[in-house]
Amino acid sequence: MKTATLGRDAAMMLSYRFVRLIEDRSDALASGLLHKVQRSARTEAFRNVPPDELMQRVYEIYRHLGEWLLDKSESDIEQRYAKIGSRRAQQGVPLSQVIWAIILTKDNLWEFVLDESYPDRPVEIFGKQELLQLLDQFFDRAIYSAAVGYERAAEVDARAESKMRKAG
Repeated sequence: MKTATLGRDAAMMLSYRFVRLIEDRSDALASGLLHKVQRSARTEAFRNVPPDELMQRVYEIYRHLGEWLLDKSESDIEQRYAKIGSRRAQQGVPLSQVIWAIILTKDNLWEFVLDESYPDRPVEIFGKQELLQLLDQFFDRAIYSAAVGYERAAEVDARAESKMRKAG
């Protein structure tokens, strides 16, 4: 039992090391993601989103990843991503493209974590697995919350448009 606890503690430390590495390289990771989003056929409407705005949103997540994964509540994630979904709806970005951009954000981190690890060390495998599970959980919530924010914004726009038609 004690060996399992030591292994788990070592994996947690390694997971934390990966998070710190991501935070330290957040500029390069955000820049790389921006290029992926701009080049992807599945995110064409993001060309209507100012690159600085997109870069800043992604940078904030990457730079403070430890807080988002370990300290922020589900409500914090919901609020943040609902705002993002709402903003993208106002910018005319289709929901499918909003979701794809979030998936690209997660995939970008996965690639980084996999490139920065040594698969022959069991403790490293556990640390990497733990981090990837946390990332999956975070981004699953982010996708759902962005969709909720998007739908709310679309509903508000539809009601406003309906009122204008009735008044006109």
